[in-house]
Amino acid sequence: MTTVTKSVKFDAAHILTNHQGLCKNLHGHTYRVDVSVTQPDDDPRDMVIDFKDLKSVATSVICDRFDHAFIYSTASEGEREIASVVEKHGMRTVALPFRSTAENLARYFFGELKPRIPGLVSVKVWETADSCAEFCE
Repeated sequence: MTTVTKSVKFDAAHILTNHQGLCKNLHGHTYRVDVSVTQPDDDPRDMVIDFKDLKSVATSVICDRFDHAFIYSTASEGEREIASVVEKHGMRTVALPFRSTAENLARYFFGELKPRIPGLVSVKVWETADSCAEFCE
């Protein structure tokens, strides 16, 4: 099996409501998202996917929506209030029905990319240079 991976980056802010640590406060990350695609060894094509095509899909699905946005959970009253102030002042938000942990974002991005990328096997979301979560099918 051959696997290729393309990384894309975006900057965003979020809050982890009900978290006991510092991440309960408004903060931001430069997220890196690794999108991995595979093909069987007996596939006659000599390329799993063109990196340019993979980047284009990942950018349109993830970066174009999330870059420089406040990501918030619609389940949190506090996060919804903050989002309404952000939106009132003409700034970007992304509403999600779950907490914006790296684990949940990896699962969500995988689900959004799967119908658009044949052979998708994993999505890894890096919050920092040494901390990530990976969702694999």
